[in-house]
Amino acid sequence: MTMSYYTLGNSGLRVSRLALGTMTFGTEWGWGADRDTARAMFDAYVEAGGNFFDTADLYTAGTAETWLGEFVAERGLRDKAVIATKFTMNSNPGNPNAGGNGRKNIMRAVDASLKRLGTDYIDLYLMHIWDRLTPAEEVLRTLDDLVRAGKIRHIGLSDVPAWYAGRAQAIAELRGYEPISALQLEYSLAERAIEHEFVPFGTRHGAGIMVWSPLASGLLSGKYRPMEAGNAGRLDGFRNTTHPGFQKFTDHNWAVVAELEKVAAELGRGMAQVALNWVATQPGIATVILGATRLSQLQDNLAALDFSIPPALRQRLDKVSGTPAPFPHSYFGPEIQVRVAGGVVTGDKPSGYALPVVVEGEAVAISSN
Repeated sequence: MTMSYYTLGNSGLRVSRLALGTMTFGTEWGWGADRDTARAMFDAYVEAGGNFFDTADLYTAGTAETWLGEFVAERGLRDKAVIATKFTMNSNPGNPNAGGNGRKNIMRAVDASLKRLGTDYIDLYLMHIWDRLTPAEEVLRTLDDLVRAGKIRHIGLSDVPAWYAGRAQAIAELRGYEPISALQLEYSLAERAIEHEFVPFGTRHGAGIMVWSPLASGLLSGKYRPMEAGNAGRLDGFRNTTHPGFQKFTDHNWAVVAELEKVAAELGRGMAQVALNWVATQPGIATVILGATRLSQLQDNLAALDFSIPPALRQRLDKVSGTPAPFPHSYFGPEIQVRVAGGVVTGDKPSGYALPVVVEGEAVAISSN
């Protein structure tokens, strides 16, 4: 495949449309990839042109960061690689300040991540999850200090309420802090909630969305079937879990899987490729994080952008995966808004008002040889 690169949010940071997730680097959690497999996946991603790597201090007790740093160093890729990592989670039971989003933990966490990654700066540093306690002002000031100190280049938020993201970006703008360039959120044909708040926020206020779990923890790969327990993948071990992130076996999602299988067959593509393509080409999406435990999985996923989904087939996927708009979004559709506009056609800007900027073509010669 030919990898293309686009700026992340309103930043000048160029990232590939497919990112390599490293949560599967290591087997400390009872599943994942061993070192040789992780290295093979890293190499395959780099050789395909990928430059964006996602990790976190929590992942596999630090193994993911350590291996990623070693793989990058071994190939001399630090200038080329765009490394994103996260803070928030606590790995020190009994010490409440070893987790959360306060200044004390952020300063501790960034130094620990830099050491494991074997680098002196992080390209994108993200808050992993809202802790419900720390003021956004403290988080933004601390991250801005780290940018000014040269330890991080850009900042982002993962798994936060939309109101918090909006407040944080407003604080950054008003106080001259480093703005939020990325939002890392779950999004897939089986989970489309971010479309109501986060996508509009990201597109209007400069935060590109990094998608995690684009295959709904493997559900959209087609390896799971209704009422069939077994060892198809890690979701089988969570069929009766109370963990909200793994409650994927619902009637709605089985309907999505069934239609996805039909569409994939008509396209002559794998279900996972079609699901990834749909996500990557939705509004507001900057990059899609690929997570795999086998090289063959990653290689298949890397081909997800080598084709286009025809409008008629996309419409079928949109319809089966859609859910009713929650209040107050049910008031923002044309049924109500046309009354606001007095019954006349009213819009933001006319079609073609702002053309996209895409740099491509042959480079000019600068020598006579």
